[in-house]
Amino acid sequence: MSPTQLVAGVDSSTQSTKVEIRVAESGELVGFGSAPHNAVHPPIAEQEPSSWLAAFQTAFQTALRIALAVHPAEVQPQTGLTGQEVKLAALSIAGQQHGMVCLDHHDQVIRPAKLWCDTTSAPDAEYLVSQLPGGASAWAQACGSVPVAAFTISKLAWLRRNEPDSWKRLDSVLLPHDWLTFCLTGNKVTDRGEASGTGYWSAATNDYCWDLLKLLDSQEIQGELQQNSGQNSGQISGHDWREMLPLVLGPDEAAGEWNGCVVAAGTGDNMAAALGLGLRVGEVALSLGTSGTVFAVSQHPSADSTGAVAGFADATGNFLPLVCTLNATKVTDTVARLCGLDLAALDAAALDCEAGAGGLTLLPYFDGERTPNRPNATGQIIGLNSDTTISQLARAAFEGVICGLLDGLDALSLHADTGGKMFLVGGGAQSATYRQVLADLTGREVITTELEQAVATGACVQAAATLLGRDPQELRSEWSIAQSTAPEMTTTPNPVSARHSEQIRLRYHELKES
Repeated sequence: MSPTQLVAGVDSSTQSTKVEIRVAESGELVGFGSAPHNAVHPPIAEQEPSSWLAAFQTAFQTALRIALAVHPAEVQPQTGLTGQEVKLAALSIAGQQHGMVCLDHHDQVIRPAKLWCDTTSAPDAEYLVSQLPGGASAWAQACGSVPVAAFTISKLAWLRRNEPDSWKRLDSVLLPHDWLTFCLTGNKVTDRGEASGTGYWSAATNDYCWDLLKLLDSQEIQGELQQNSGQNSGQISGHDWREMLPLVLGPDEAAGEWNGCVVAAGTGDNMAAALGLGLRVGEVALSLGTSGTVFAVSQHPSADSTGAVAGFADATGNFLPLVCTLNATKVTDTVARLCGLDLAALDAAALDCEAGAGGLTLLPYFDGERTPNRPNATGQIIGLNSDTTISQLARAAFEGVICGLLDGLDALSLHADTGGKMFLVGGGAQSATYRQVLADLTGREVITTELEQAVATGACVQAAATLLGRDPQELRSEWSIAQSTAPEMTTTPNPVSARHSEQIRLRYHELKES
């Protein structure tokens, strides 16, 4: 009998690093660990990449100790990253998308990584759009997306405008998961999913968009950005981008090895979540974390000239059109703090309130917004009066967040089939109010699962598929049968509350456009 093989899946998010260890053949979960990252507060959101590596070390060792207790025979002696003797068959890293990690010619990090939720590059995104003949439509056709502050290309323009010395030292550009993979393997590689979120790689052509990258080095943009920033750093030479960007691996290619363990290509967090869920063409997922996303697997690339839908690739060879909102559970977290309630109490208070929150409407743009692209926006509330209750305020917060995501779903539906099953994932999926409000406002069944770490699970799927030479979607389908610990739960619309859905969304749109 062949020995059981274990794989590790890493989720390096904005808030923390989480690691799952699973049995490659069955998907059985045998170990889990997590470690926090330093909190960030937009508009400036930066982290030291070294903190991600430290968090990975801590989370991995915790998961490994648990796996060792469950399957001691499969964890064989070998020197690990922190001196711990480990042996896994394969590992994959999924990371927060878009972040910019800048390396010099010694492969040393030049400055803290700018994260996706840093909005200081909003002016640079606007200027890049204006520099391409045809504007937003031309960008969408070129790379599948229209630049916003989150995208790596906007952050590179920010770097040139604000830190000319860093720009001169720049020798390599990696995304967060790329950098962690590089730390383990010594290879500068990425995958289609991550590359498609940079603003300079096309999921449709499977290649970098060299003409878009040239905009960063153009004389026009240099002069304009210096004028906008009030700086005069003199002439800055261009870069040889073909030597500076990571190799884009296919879904079944390995990035290298770490201590005898196969390291898969890795991917972005949203791509890994789709893989972890086993999301199929026609199905749609809404993810409620600090931010919110709506995405669907598609067999065709998308190009949305409005910029609402990002034309991403997935981790299997298909495509993953996606809409991202900057504000999701952070909104209900903030309202809970202001009301002096914990999250469970806020959830209960909101459920006690009738749909529509007594006429109260909340616009959840607490830290600016990505979709729609309003980086300097703030939250708003209308409908307050002297008898407004905490329960109504709580309900309005949940409804506001869901209304924002549903605007994203409307846009996504123009570019992908979203009529199949609807999944709700992320930390917000644990909230009964979020589940019910989503069901009521869409009139659709909402499926949630006790699969708590969809991103880490997706990374495990990719690691196992790479190790075993299997199709990742087929393998995940087999795992779903084995995962009796993750049953699906369905929330159905409340007919009484659902009758208010049109009015709730109308009030939200009126406030958004006011």
